[in-house]
Amino acid sequence: MPKLKTHRGAAKRFKSTATGKFKRGKAFKSHILTKKTTKRKRALDTPTLISKQDQKKVEHMLPYGSR
Repeated sequence: MPKLKTHRGAAKRFKSTATGKFKRGKAFKSHILTKKTTKRKRALDTPTLISKQDQKKVEHMLPYGSR
């Protein structure tokens, strides 16, 4: 069976954890930062896990996990 191709856009956005889940960055941190509180901007820095509903889709795009 041939090798599967990795979705390069997904590989740049998601990193896998040791348990097989995927981490993602949060949105709304690129511009218009003056009106956002420091606490809110700091919270947007921390990565979070993708939702359970999206897990299968990301696994399909990253057949070998994202290293």
